[in-house]
Amino acid sequence: MDKRDVTPDPRPGDLRTGGRGGVGLFLTKVAGVLVLVVLAGLIAIWGVERYVADRLTPDPTTISRASLEGLREQNRLSAFAARYVAVVTSRQSQLGFSTERTLIMPGMVRYEVDLGKLRQQDVRWNAASRTLSVTLPPIEIDGPQVDLAAIREYGSGGVLTTFTDAEQRLDAANRTAGQVELMRQARGPAPMRLARDATRRAVERSFAMPLRAAGVDATVKVRFSDEPSSDERWDTTRTVQEVLGNAQ
Repeated sequence: MDKRDVTPDPRPGDLRTGGRGGVGLFLTKVAGVLVLVVLAGLIAIWGVERYVADRLTPDPTTISRASLEGLREQNRLSAFAARYVAVVTSRQSQLGFSTERTLIMPGMVRYEVDLGKLRQQDVRWNAASRTLSVTLPPIEIDGPQVDLAAIREYGSGGVLTTFTDAEQRLDAANRTAGQVELMRQARGPAPMRLARDATRRAVERSFAMPLRAAGVDATVKVRFSDEPSSDERWDTTRTVQEVLGNAQ
């Protein structure tokens, strides 16, 4: 009887063990690849979000610059007007005779700001306090616009008005004095304060509304160049032009 080399067959248990080990290793590699892909995706998404945020985050200086240009295009802003009435009397004596004339003159006065005089350095942004400070040129008075139809003139008459041109001269003097009186009333402390307050509110809205629409929480403070500042740190902030220049 021949002796032959007989190689023992692997046991069924060994086959199962080897198969399971190969599948487990394969699954581990696949899981590792998936984890790396997910991490790469998360990093990419984070990078895109940062880029978009940097690009789309509202910049108060840019918004304020656009608001400033919009105000400049208006040229002049009139946020307040008032009506005054001047009552003046002129007298004239000649050759022992005298006469007088009284004038009642109503007129309208408008308070304006020349927005064309606004400069970039007049708008300052304080990032620490999130405050936008605006310095306006002084209030200018336009007028008076006299209501000619409402003018009333009264006189005592007499010899001078009959035989001379005293009445015409008195009326002319009254009209000049009436315009001076209207301007005197218009420059009074109370109406000037009301005009500044109305103009200040209008300009504050012009700057605050675009900032609010862009989601920027900021405070807008407006003052006039001819009035004292109540904020000692007013001039320590940076102008919009300086901020934009450093950003380039």
